[in-house]
Amino acid sequence: MEARNGGHKVVVVSGASAGVGRATAREFARHGYAVALLARGEAGLAAAEQEVHDAGVPVLALPVDVSDPGAVREAAERVETVLGPVDVWVNSAFASVIAPFPEVEPEEFHRVTDVCYHGYVHGTRTALALMGPRSRGVIVQVGSALAYRGIPFQAAYCGAKHAVRGFTDSVRAELVNTGSGIRLTEVHLPAINTPQFSWVRSRVGGRTRPVPPVYQPEVAGRAIVWAAEHPRRRRYWVGASTVGTVLAQRLAPRVLDLQLGYTARESQVRDEPPPRRDNLFEPVDDTRDFGAHGEFDAESREVSLLDEVNRRRGRALLVGAAVCAAGAAGYALRRRTR
Repeated sequence: MEARNGGHKVVVVSGASAGVGRATAREFARHGYAVALLARGEAGLAAAEQEVHDAGVPVLALPVDVSDPGAVREAAERVETVLGPVDVWVNSAFASVIAPFPEVEPEEFHRVTDVCYHGYVHGTRTALALMGPRSRGVIVQVGSALAYRGIPFQAAYCGAKHAVRGFTDSVRAELVNTGSGIRLTEVHLPAINTPQFSWVRSRVGGRTRPVPPVYQPEVAGRAIVWAAEHPRRRRYWVGASTVGTVLAQRLAPRVLDLQLGYTARESQVRDEPPPRRDNLFEPVDDTRDFGAHGEFDAESREVSLLDEVNRRRGRALLVGAAVCAAGAAGYALRRRTR
């Protein structure tokens, strides 16, 4: 993609005040992008803005609820006015309810869908409107292993993530049909150590936790930036647990039903009181910055081997080819000797 704005490409990151969005914004800044930050929480947004500014690149922070299509559109217009044409758009906003499905109120289910699905629809629509006349740009949908397999207590979130996959397939095919140069790719993540477990709405009798194994948000940030810069692949899976989930769902879904059913509570609930505030309808980081990391640093992995292979695929293929060639040569030499 052509560099603009004094040599800086421009990226928009939604959900940028904390967690995966926060780590992703920092990683784009480290790669020299001008970064536009979209989120609801003012304290978290201000802290994220300062981090990007400290990286020495242009930054614009805009308070936006991604469930409001008009607000997303207005924010995008502001980004292009201040930073320049958008090269990359990352949809990563999050909100959820962790509870048995019958205990999730209809307005709560709608809210999760509005943020985690319709928010992606609004972001994608807006990005396409900006990028369409130029016929270039990249849209990254931040997904999850739960886009392939629903788990107990997370029906609203899993449903939204499944919907994003189907929606993205349709739009991607339409871009092919029109001959557009815009690329649309997905990054599906494992459990990530983010503040969401400190502020998610919960009705499971305790404080929630990510299903192990858990990775640090910087793992997600690196994968998202890599996908944005290598968007010809339709999707990336991060973490062996994501690959395992996808394969298990394809090969033995009934076994997965049983395993998830029996371990639902012990894998997602801690015997501690749930938070008094949650971020479903109002931001929790409006007066306090929570940062990118959650409460699980001690058990979280700093590196995903699968992600490293993705980012070093060319070298890995060369090494593999060299090993195969050496093996074939050795085999031929042994046959000659015999």
